[in-house]
Amino acid sequence: MRADRLLSLMLLLQANGRMTAQDLARQLEVSERTIYRDIDALSTAGVPVYTQAGINGGVFLDEHYRISLTGLAPDEVQALFVAGEAGPLRDLGLARAGEATLLKLFAALPTAQRGEVERLRQRIYIDPSVWFQQPEDAPCLPTLQQAVWEDRLIDVVYQPVEGERSARTLAALALVAKANIWYLVGSAPGGEPHTYRASRFSAVTLTDAHFARDESFDLAVYWQEARQRFEEKMAAAFPPYPATLRIRAEMLWYFASFMEGRYQQLSERDADGWIIIRVDFHAYGDALMKVLGLGTAAAVIEPDALRAGVIETARALVAAHETADQASE
Repeated sequence: MRADRLLSLMLLLQANGRMTAQDLARQLEVSERTIYRDIDALSTAGVPVYTQAGINGGVFLDEHYRISLTGLAPDEVQALFVAGEAGPLRDLGLARAGEATLLKLFAALPTAQRGEVERLRQRIYIDPSVWFQQPEDAPCLPTLQQAVWEDRLIDVVYQPVEGERSARTLAALALVAKANIWYLVGSAPGGEPHTYRASRFSAVTLTDAHFARDESFDLAVYWQEARQRFEEKMAAAFPPYPATLRIRAEMLWYFASFMEGRYQQLSERDADGWIIIRVDFHAYGDALMKVLGLGTAAAVIEPDALRAGVIETARALVAAHETADQASE
């Protein structure tokens, strides 16, 4: 632990040039007295680290001293340091470790490449979440993480999308984060791997039993194939449902915000403020719900079945509310 802290101290000084003992203590989460002991240890080991008192003083390395990391091409440096959210790493308790790793790599870069890193961070940022995404509560994640790491069998209670909640025993093979949502890849002992959404576990208990991991299992290959199967299944169950709508021009923002790539504007705004668009909904039910949600700002041109469904549902809504009004009198 101390060796890691000594290395972090040197890398902080190399990256920042000069720091106070107070700043170093805060960064490394130790006392200032510990910092000064570490400085003495580094000096004894031959590292040219110095302290200077006064307003412009602090702790610093000899300006010619470098922990060098050479041989990285410019695009390799960019791949390492492009800015982004720590989401999944934070969920696993590894956010600080990720930051420390990048700090060490940054401090070890040649001076010319360190300037390029800052330019990159101000030009590219990766946010893996989707718009309006709410964090999923998965309190079992630490237990799943331990089970995956230790090749443990777990007793779980799981609620699938369809069907009853059930108890089962799983071999915890792997964890996958997709758009900041965690999934467990697990299998019944001796069975084939399946995917389970972490937030749907209501109970996870580590057992004392371990499982023998199949050496032929490749997580990346499994996930790509499982994702493709799921997407194909959803496409077959909910084929695209095209419809032509007449909407108020001021409601076009809704389609641009929530259905980008799935609609086409067919006309310009007319004198009364209407435009015509063609939309690929996920299914009939999806189209019905969204059109009704737009209220009087949308009207169905085609297909006839959707227009009839909107009219029928609207009448049923009126009748239901009239009945509710009468019951309250």
